[in-house]
Amino acid sequence: MSKKVFLAVFALILLHSLIPPEIPAQEIIKFGAVLPLTGVFGFAGTDTAVAFDDALTLINEEGGINGKKIKWVIEDGQYKLDVAVEAFRRIMEQEKPLFMFGESTALSKTMAKDINERYQVLYASSSFSAELAQSRLNPLSFLAGPTYGDMFAILLKYIAKEKPGAKVVFFCSDSEFGKDPLKYGRITCEKLRIKLVGEILVPLGVKEITGYVDQLQNYEPDFVIFQGFLFDPIPAVIQKCRERGMKTSFMGTFWSATRMILDRLGPLAEGYTVVNPYMYWWNDDVPMIRKIRAYSEKKYPDVKYRDNFYMQGFMAALIAVDCLRRADRAGELNGPGLIKALRTTVNFDSGGLCARATMRNNRLPVGRVWKANVEKKIYEPVSDWIQLDRYNE
Repeated sequence: MSKKVFLAVFALILLHSLIPPEIPAQEIIKFGAVLPLTGVFGFAGTDTAVAFDDALTLINEEGGINGKKIKWVIEDGQYKLDVAVEAFRRIMEQEKPLFMFGESTALSKTMAKDINERYQVLYASSSFSAELAQSRLNPLSFLAGPTYGDMFAILLKYIAKEKPGAKVVFFCSDSEFGKDPLKYGRITCEKLRIKLVGEILVPLGVKEITGYVDQLQNYEPDFVIFQGFLFDPIPAVIQKCRERGMKTSFMGTFWSATRMILDRLGPLAEGYTVVNPYMYWWNDDVPMIRKIRAYSEKKYPDVKYRDNFYMQGFMAALIAVDCLRRADRAGELNGPGLIKALRTTVNFDSGGLCARATMRNNRLPVGRVWKANVEKKIYEPVSDWIQLDRYNE
């Protein structure tokens, strides 16, 4: 079966409920998601879709939401805004779910008014944008982790401890995604007395990076933090810097904290450090990771690994279910009830997938710093969980 056909069949399967039709409608709670099952980010979208399928199947097996079973519908947004908006509206009109997950920052911002006013649905997405975590503007939206600005703050706190007064450069894509944490990064550098010696903005898809490496060399930074990239140009930048004898340490945020990028980097990953709010697949001493892996071994015997995208989707499902359980017990499965449940998410226990954390401004401001082990092709923790106080609020 070709990859294209497989994805089409996979999407079709997910569009069908796993709940028997004889269950009364009032005993069902619906979830929906628009994900890039095909297209340039299909690799991430399919992992996220599998995460929802796994998480919600396991939750249903354990009693669902206070005895109510969960039905879910997932559609392909192709990482194209017009397609994703149409799919989002179709799911909302036809299924009327109480929780929706979106594929991008663009979709989240486009649908924000409808989410808050028309649909009043609990919402999360693949984005860690600071704007989406502003509870005043988006009271029904949450991040299943820290903002990009929080991620910068976590890395910078680690830097301040390792090398006080270090020189840092932010190396970001010239996009909304890339520039999102810059303001908060500057504030955090000032608070921690770190020298921000430069900010380099690079067009997405850039091929020629020599000029940008020249800038880096002139700045002579101790640390470079990448933001707004999944892969390129990170390997090429690191390689050229190494060829020039630069001793700079390189760091990445969530989307460049995957094992896929370790595979791309190869030996260049030596010293590469990232921030990640979740545990990795190989952390099998963690109860939730053990549970996920045991289920996966039975359902997908050929799958040997799930990357960060999966963990983010699984975490979002856990948070949504927790909020809905509390809203349901209060008899408030509606917009105001969901807002109240979200704002009272305190000391949330994900079974170790993430640190216990309290929802602040509709996000969980916690993460951990990890360093690449080139020989094992994994990341290993080099910090405890770093909880932020009032950064970026």
